[in-house]
Amino acid sequence: QDNSFEQFIINYCNEKLQQIFIELTLKEEQEEYIREGIEWTHIEYFNNAIICDLIENNQTGILAMLDEECLRPGTVTDDTFLEKLNQVCATHQHFESRMSKCSRFLNDTSLPHSCFRIQHYAGKVMYQVEGFVDKNNDLLYRDLSQAMWKANHSLIKALFPEGNPAKINLKRPPTAGSQFKASVATLMKNLQTKNPNYIRCIKPNDKKAAHIFNEALVCHQIRYLGLLENVRVRRAGYAFRQPYEPCLERYKMLCKQTWPHWRGPARAGVEVLFNELGIPEEEFSFGRSKIFIRNPRTLFKLEDLRKQRLEDLATLIEKIYRGWKCRTRFLLMRQCQIVIASWYRRYA
Repeated sequence: QDNSFEQFIINYCNEKLQQIFIELTLKEEQEEYIREGIEWTHIEYFNNAIICDLIENNQTGILAMLDEECLRPGTVTDDTFLEKLNQVCATHQHFESRMSKCSRFLNDTSLPHSCFRIQHYAGKVMYQVEGFVDKNNDLLYRDLSQAMWKANHSLIKALFPEGNPAKINLKRPPTAGSQFKASVATLMKNLQTKNPNYIRCIKPNDKKAAHIFNEALVCHQIRYLGLLENVRVRRAGYAFRQPYEPCLERYKMLCKQTWPHWRGPARAGVEVLFNELGIPEEEFSFGRSKIFIRNPRTLFKLEDLRKQRLEDLATLIEKIYRGWKCRTRFLLMRQCQIVIASWYRRYA
């Protein structure tokens, strides 16, 4: 119930993870259909980039204003930080404060004076502003680092490389919020170079008890995790997509015209293959570089046909080999019999 600076930066990280989830699942998938020339009706979804900008914007973001308060001369308190938030973020649709200049929140008596509230993608969270400045300003000062670096113990010395006199940096050490923001940026950059898979966990109840299913809690999580939009995109879109070349290479043995070699373009080969198999036209679409299959059952059917065809080909290879082996043995025995008979007749 009581959220401070620690929960604030954790929720900021969750926002960034949700943002990359949206980018890689909803936005990118719909853009791929448009890129490939597939007929598509855009499905609206909530993009939490506006919430991330509220927190991390270099000029008007909450972290930037917190750093500014920590660095400016004069008397700095949590209340002055909240006043600054009220001035800069007053009209932001995802920021709420009791003292905000936005009139629609002036009558909100449920919000204490020393708190502000952010409407995250997963719901509204209220933060106690007390301690924000001190926790963000929890710096490892230069003299402490230098003292630790002079220790005789090698491990302690290795833990404080910034204390090395040869690497003295006269700049003020970064704040806790700045360090966390940089770490999140590195994480996002790393994730964008990967092909991540997502597992969404739904809590059935708040009691961590078995056999209790809180329908309201589950619906709340499904709604705010973006699962409804994701399901709508998946149902309206295509379950499987693959470039023409590997698709033809994998399933070409299912059609006599494409097996064992197809001499024309890969897309034409896939078209011949799907027409030969009698797959309904509504089950697939041809993009500029990929084949799109709508339902998983169509893909399962292709895989079952391929498995059966591989078994048939294995049986055919085995049959031909056994026939060749028996014929070779027969011809050898026949030749031997002729030689034996000819020598027998010579001495008979």
